[in-house]
Amino acid sequence: QVQLVESGGGLVQPGGSLRLSCVASGLAFSSATMSWLRQAPGKSEEWVAIIDNTGGRTSYAEAVKGRFTISRDNAKNAIYLQMNNLRPDDTAVYRCAPWPSQRPRGQGTQVTVSS
Repeated sequence: QVQLVESGGGLVQPGGSLRLSCVASGLAFSSATMSWLRQAPGKSEEWVAIIDNTGGRTSYAEAVKGRFTISRDNAKNAIYLQMNNLRPDDTAVYRCAPWPSQRPRGQGTQVTVSS
């Protein structure tokens, strides 16, 4: 049974930073391309960042390019999302998931950017 557990969210002021973590179990993690997804209130879910199984190739949505960095540690079955220069429109529930299936995913971690 695959389990994904996200953590690291919280309330931050505009311009601040957060680092999200996602730990996976029951998954051939070192073979899996992984992603971060987010869903803002009243909006459709969107992909944020993707990382290949080695960590050597990454992709970012235009809205976060230059501000967010995805990384992974295969020894810990974990991926991370370093988020800098956060904006109010980054407010969302963030989830990790294998890519491209986007299933399963964890319960998510809430990120709120507000002054």
